Amino acid sequence: MKRSVRRRSRRAPWTRSLAAGPVAVVLVAGAGAAGGAGTAHAAHARVLAAAPAAADTGARITAEKKVGANAVDITIDSPSLGKSVKTRILLPKNWRRGSQATWPVLYAFHGGQDDYSSWPRNTDIEAWAAAYNVIVVMPEAENGGYANWYNYGKGGTPKWETFHTAEVRQLLERNYGAGAMRAAIGNSSGGQGALTYAARHPGLFKYAASLSGIVSMRSPGMPALLMFTNASNWQDPFAIWGIPWADDANWAAHDPHALAPKLRGTGIFFSSGSTGRPGPGDPDVAPWDVGLLSEIAIGANNKEFKKRLDALGIPYTAHIYGDGRHNFPAWIRETKFIWPTLMRSIGAEKA
Repeated sequence: MKRSVRRRSRRAPWTRSLAAGPVAVVLVAGAGAAGGAGTAHAAHARVLAAAPAAADTGARITAEKKVGANAVDITIDSPSLGKSVKTRILLPKNWRRGSQATWPVLYAFHGGQDDYSSWPRNTDIEAWAAAYNVIVVMPEAENGGYANWYNYGKGGTPKWETFHTAEVRQLLERNYGAGAMRAAIGNSSGGQGALTYAARHPGLFKYAASLSGIVSMRSPGMPALLMFTNASNWQDPFAIWGIPWADDANWAAHDPHALAPKLRGTGIFFSSGSTGRPGPGDPDVAPWDVGLLSEIAIGANNKEFKKRLDALGIPYTAHIYGDGRHNFPAWIRETKFIWPTLMRSIGAEKA
């Protein structure tokens, strides 16, 4: 697998709903555990008796449910969204509630027409995470464009950027031992979100990885593609970033291509297909399948982003791999490649 790498110069720095009041949830441990393993498992079965610490906005955790050996779903009542949504957390094997220890964190953002359970449903992310001492956070993003909605200049809810970069982050730091060493990865719109957040919040992430993301939102044809996609989700396509061209300043403020100078100092990976032909593991679909055709446009888009970074002298690793549909078989291969780099960037040690 040949990847284009522009290296840094030596001088460059590199559930359940709960009644109001304190949360009280029992995380059910497996039966029959014995010895030290049983003791460790029991640590996950303790009752969360005290109310979890809230975020600065007042966002709070209202429910917690164990859904796997080291996986927890939390429900967050978010003022930024004006509703409650879920986030899945993968905890390290040595995680203990109430410990003063902190762990490095990877945020995994999902694509459009999907949800917070997308990564564990479609990949082996739980096994990848279990191999390291790392917290993996998979927040709900709906089809929100990874932005605080423009709403025709009026602002207001939903504020997905605030939810992800402030509310979820603070809740994880204050209640689960999430540390300040963070990285992000995302597929499709989640890839755009990872790079956009990294650029709009310099220093938030040590590394950001995009898998088939639209990373040049204002290039020819891209606004139309994004508007069509959002309209097909039964939402106002102009409410997220505004009307293309008329509200170009707001589009530019969320476009990784326009924001590229602010990515200097952050590790960058991006990849996509480009031929519109199926790749290894892809389903047998017609040549006019949208998952094939869209990757042609996204591949060209990623090549444009590559040129932009080259012109700025910003280091990156890129893989424009040719054959491959806009789907998880390709994204799994790319994630497995970049996972060790993501872990190294945040100092996550092997478990």
